[in-house]
Amino acid sequence: KTEIDILKICQHPNIVKLYDIFDNSDYIYIVMEYCSGGDLFSYIEKRNYKLNEERAADIIHKLSMAVYYLHSYGIIHRDLKPENILMTDESENADIRLLDFGLSKIIGPNETCLEPFGTLSFVAPEVLKGKPYDKTVDLWSIGIIAYLLLCGFLPFDDEHSEREIARQTIQDPVPFPNHIWNQLSLESKDFINGLLQKKPEDRMSITQVLESKWIVKFCKTSEVRMAQENRRGS
Repeated sequence: KTEIDILKICQHPNIVKLYDIFDNSDYIYIVMEYCSGGDLFSYIEKRNYKLNEERAADIIHKLSMAVYYLHSYGIIHRDLKPENILMTDESENADIRLLDFGLSKIIGPNETCLEPFGTLSFVAPEVLKGKPYDKTVDLWSIGIIAYLLLCGFLPFDDEHSEREIARQTIQDPVPFPNHIWNQLSLESKDFINGLLQKKPEDRMSITQVLESKWIVKFCKTSEVRMAQENRRGS
């Protein structure tokens, strides 16, 4: 029901469209936009976990625009990950649609949450520590997704131990292996660093994400410029 309430609010080109709702004595049925391209994880898997920087920035820009929209309504997604991002079709330049608002929550400007929601490897340190958190947890998740798109693997990961993933997330600095990051722009590294800050207050805001040098450099579209101008004017 929470998901339905949020989908009713959301009218954004990069958020999955809600078409209809009906129910019977056993089930609630949600009729949503069909996206034939599978999820973002499958998309990068089919490409051997290698996207060029421009494509990665394009996907992150569209995801960030959707998150900006959600946050403007006080909605935290709380489970941003590639499996919750659908591709509209199977083409190389398919558009994205954010979905799965089952863990999302609507909060006030100064309100925080305590529920330990999210997916390990994408969840922010403060959630793992059991501390109160706010919308900045979504910014951390965007940083993890961006890192995955650029590198082809997660910054904090362990095949054998969930405890080790949590420890890395809370304690370890972001790894920037030279053989990968020497081939990427300085702006991309600054972007990742700006989002994967352990302290929520040190993280970039969603507005700073959309105005970041990396996004502007690789997404030179009228949409970016218009968004910047609209925010400056507001």
